[in-house]
Amino acid sequence: MPIFVHLDRVLAERQIKSKELAEAIGITEANLSILKSGKAKAVRFSTLEAICAVLECQPADLLEYKP
Repeated sequence: MPIFVHLDRVLAERQIKSKELAEAIGITEANLSILKSGKAKAVRFSTLEAICAVLECQPADLLEYKP
């Protein structure tokens, strides 16, 4: 898939654990793991908005398109 997820990098930069982020945005750690691995087929805008709010970032910090 040409969409790459850089959530791990942003979490490391912010020194936030996946568990903390999952709790803060109201999703399970398993679903967050699927998103982090790039295996998610879709992401809700509300989830993306919540991630960006907690991590104080832009969607482009999390997602990258490479053909």
